[in-house]
Amino acid sequence: MVIMSVDFGDARTGIAVCGKSELIASPVTVIAEKDFDECIKKTAALAKEQRAQEIVVGFPKNMDGTVGARAEKCRLFSEKLAELTDCPIKLWDERNTTVSAHNALNVTNTRGKKRKAVVDAVAAVIILESYLEYRRNTGAVT
Repeated sequence: MVIMSVDFGDARTGIAVCGKSELIASPVTVIAEKDFDECIKKTAALAKEQRAQEIVVGFPKNMDGTVGARAEKCRLFSEKLAELTDCPIKLWDERNTTVSAHNALNVTNTRGKKRKAVVDAVAAVIILESYLEYRRNTGAVT
């Protein structure tokens, strides 16, 4: 199944996708959009372009597992995105993905403007990899 992941942000939203084999998550793009509704429209258009059959939206719970304002905004994003797509949408715990993305970019010595341009797509890859691993480990792969 083609699965797309979204790391929603107020200024930049990272997008990643995996192919039907569900083996490799790859970065697609970063949507540079501050308008909430416009970002949703662009994300829906990408889902159609990528032929996504499912969308996973990062859900940034607080470290203690509670749901804060940021997670609620991501929940609203996913609900509005569902209205524009035919794909099932899942919220996926994304605690520490941005930190992991920065760590991965440290390894490749990616700095400055280039880092800012890709960190959200890398975070989307990490979200999708985590989700794919869950599917493999629980037998949820279709």
